[in-house]
Amino acid sequence: QVHLVESGGDLVQAGGSLRLSCAASGSILSINAMGWYRQAPGKQRELVATITSGSSTNYADSVKGRFTISRDNAKNTVYLQMNSLKPEDTAVYLCNAVVATMTNARYYRYWGQGTQVTVSS
Repeated sequence: QVHLVESGGDLVQAGGSLRLSCAASGSILSINAMGWYRQAPGKQRELVATITSGSSTNYADSVKGRFTISRDNAKNTVYLQMNSLKPEDTAVYLCNAVVATMTNARYYRYWGQGTQVTVSS
């Protein structure tokens, strides 16, 4: 089994910064892509940013130039540095990872429980 645990969510004023972390643990054989999604109340879950095992990145247009995704493969951890935060960034941020485990070499997508980010105006 694989567990993803996010941290770093908080209440911050508009224009501020936060850094989210998501650590994967369990019987991990290999991690392919990792990513961050967010879901605001009453809205659908949306992609924020993804990063491949080779560190190629992809961002939603709404966060380009403000957010940076990175990963530490030795720690099985993905990060999201969020700068110039806006009230519309308020949401639960969830990480996911495409993981192959020691018991099953096929890749499956796993999700964390989420961390709340609230940006006040």
